[in-house]
Amino acid sequence: MKRKINKKEAGKSSEEELKNQLARSLADYDNLRKRVEREKEEIIKLANVGFFLKLVPIIDNLKKAQACLKDEGLDNILKDLLKVISEEGIENVAAEKDLAFDEKYHEAIDVEYTEDSEKQGLISQVLSEGWRVKDGPVIRPAKVVVFRFRDKN
Repeated sequence: MKRKINKKEAGKSSEEELKNQLARSLADYDNLRKRVEREKEEIIKLANVGFFLKLVPIIDNLKKAQACLKDEGLDNILKDLLKVISEEGIENVAAEKDLAFDEKYHEAIDVEYTEDSEKQGLISQVLSEGWRVKDGPVIRPAKVVVFRFRDKN
């Protein structure tokens, strides 16, 4: 037996269907807006990384000059520059003498042999700083010299 659908019921089901379509469309639009915003942030971050890579040699040279000159003005410029870099989401890779070598963050340029087995795999010397995106990939690994145990036997 076929049931007759009156105009009121047909109008309600059509109205419900339109409301559901509108709700889905609004949710799709909101998801699209969020995705576009995330992609925009990623593009900006990548552009910042490219620009920063051009600045790295300049920062290295300024730090070398400051080590020799010990100039207060140059020191202030370096601090300001590093503050801006930090605000843009870029930070130093931890690398210092006697810190454990980590291939994710460090590049071993050379080895220094030692007779102290406890120093095996520790950083002996930092040749250049490393940089990374905060909570992200390494832009430039720190170049280091690593201790390597050499047994006298």
